[in-house]
Amino acid sequence: MSELLCGDDPEPSDRSPAGPLFVPVRPGPVGYAARLFRTPLGERTAVAFTSARRLAVTLGPDQAWIRLAEPVLRTLAAPLGVTTVTVDPQLSAPAPTPVPPLAPVAVSPRTVRTV
Repeated sequence: MSELLCGDDPEPSDRSPAGPLFVPVRPGPVGYAARLFRTPLGERTAVAFTSARRLAVTLGPDQAWIRLAEPVLRTLAAPLGVTTVTVDPQLSAPAPTPVPPLAPVAVSPRTVRTV
């Protein structure tokens, strides 16, 4: 079965979330900038969430966010070469934490006998 074009279909097949999304941001020199992430295959993607709760569960309660519609987020990311928007990502890895250095091991000198 072939996909219908959006102009031919009263309900387009490629649906986007209704309403503004919760987009993680970071402080920048002139205000805030949308955070960009990488997919498991290394492709850059913009990320958005359908609720503040989902954003906090995935990125932590201290993550700053703004509300943006999906087309606006795509427009902001396009000049950076980012064409993918991931909504409500299911899997994420925690930020790496530094591993404390191992305590030095005391080595006692051995007496070597030659026979």
